[in-house]
Amino acid sequence: MSTVSTPETVSTSVLIIGAGGAGLRTSIELAEQGVDCLVLGKRAHGDAHTIWAAGGINASLGSLDPEDRWEIHAADTLDEGHFVNDPTAVETLCKRAPDRIRELAEWGMEFDRTDEGKINQRYFGAQSFRRTCFVGDRTGQALMDTLVQKAMDLEIPYRENLYITDLMVEGGQAAGAVGFDMDAGRPVAFDADAVVIAAGGHTSLYRRSSSRPDENTGDAQALAFNAGVPLRDMEFVQFHPTGKVKPEAEAGHLVTEAVRGEGGRLYNTEGERFMERYSPTQMELDARDVVARANEQEIREGRGTEDDAVLLDISHRDDDYIHDRLPRMVEEFAEHGIDITEEPMEVAPTAHYAMGGIEVDFETAQTQVDGLYAVGECTAGVHGANRLGGNSLIETVVFGQVAGNHIAETLGSRTSPSLSDAAVRDRVATQDTLAAAEGTHTPAEIVDQLRGLMWQHAGILRDEDGLLNGLRKLQRLRTDAEDLQVQADRTSRRYERAQNLRFMFTTAETILRGALERTESRGAHARTDHDTKDPDWRKNIRSLPTGNGGMEIDTETAGRPSRRVQQAVDEEHELDYHHLE
Repeated sequence: MSTVSTPETVSTSVLIIGAGGAGLRTSIELAEQGVDCLVLGKRAHGDAHTIWAAGGINASLGSLDPEDRWEIHAADTLDEGHFVNDPTAVETLCKRAPDRIRELAEWGMEFDRTDEGKINQRYFGAQSFRRTCFVGDRTGQALMDTLVQKAMDLEIPYRENLYITDLMVEGGQAAGAVGFDMDAGRPVAFDADAVVIAAGGHTSLYRRSSSRPDENTGDAQALAFNAGVPLRDMEFVQFHPTGKVKPEAEAGHLVTEAVRGEGGRLYNTEGERFMERYSPTQMELDARDVVARANEQEIREGRGTEDDAVLLDISHRDDDYIHDRLPRMVEEFAEHGIDITEEPMEVAPTAHYAMGGIEVDFETAQTQVDGLYAVGECTAGVHGANRLGGNSLIETVVFGQVAGNHIAETLGSRTSPSLSDAAVRDRVATQDTLAAAEGTHTPAEIVDQLRGLMWQHAGILRDEDGLLNGLRKLQRLRTDAEDLQVQADRTSRRYERAQNLRFMFTTAETILRGALERTESRGAHARTDHDTKDPDWRKNIRSLPTGNGGMEIDTETAGRPSRRVQQAVDEEHELDYHHLE
């Protein structure tokens, strides 16, 4: 009989899984209210995916357009989300955004400023006004630097290189989590009174993604699902229109929307500014799904480059202006011999953001499991069928504060179960078994096939035959994964990828099943066999766990915005996009 590894045991009041913007802002709120917490990150402290959100962060400050207000921000968000957003989520986000921006500035985030000293704002796609605050084209990095420093000032405990494999639920209540230390190679069990999932999205399920390859693999969504929490709107995956195509090592990495926000123009190889055909009013600043599909169509119809790309050109702007507003883009392309002040960039669509995710109550960030919370990209509801550019970063700090505040207010009145020693041993034994696996297929091989499957069958354009074929292929890959060749300890990348596969299979299935169920085209979900939006499909699709890895699909009618926001929606449709001329 094999010996089960002995886990390290750790106790904390609140365990936060994920150390990006959402997790850090939650921890800051808890610490400021005197609540003990521990933040876990898969990578080094400060090295979170948040840093890749470069272009900006939204709030209706009205620095340049005084007529902007939170209701118009909400209207833009709902319109972009095709009205399947959670109205409470949208209103909470837009009302609280200005205060969170001012707070970040007070904490030292050095936003670009106008000549009058106001926080500067730029246009982003599908926005009625200049609403996107920014720090050049390094906004996500600046946000992380600010939050990390604030967390350090508050002496918030943090553990890096820690991978969570299982959430622990006892009697319907969150009791902690089990994982492993990726440096020490030892399993770790966490006993906690409350658990917050803030572990990002799942775009690494796709062959071309703006994410790093071993991040955003659906950990958060699968952890919650396996713990009994429904997932929502998983079919909605945003494909950003402008990802790099070369060098190969950077394929899919983002060319920030700030390029288009600052006047960048898209051309095909025939010299045509083709967005005039797809969106003559909003042009390159239309919604991301519209521009991504336009880019894909140009490439598919043979008007792309030899690298299957279109051309993004900012060279008509003044050189100093480009260097000032887009310094990171200038530097990154210069490293490969391209001067974006003189020549265009090659770009193509890339999987960028998950609108779907964990179902939560946005007034508290609570899931259906008592004591289990979720914040940030891992949740569903804020963005509906498509995310408004600039809303991702603000979501992390708005709902991080909401979650932290609610937990601080209620933690003392809750009773929390203790971890079951037997349940912990069971999870650790599963880790040991995976490490010793002597099968045929390597984790890297199956991950690569899964990403190709998702890109082909659940990518930018979908249809019933392709989705059904994708589900069949996914089942075959699951069968192959039962014969996995690992033979590696917990410190190895091979072992990490084997664990990733557990999550990727669950999350991929929910995307495919949700996309098959939604027989219309809405936002980022485009069905070539149902190519129009159906008013009868103003619904949310829910993936319900049935135990033992099973799932059912359910639907419910999406909520309606408040009268105040609906009035703003009606007003928004009358606005003139004069800035795009």
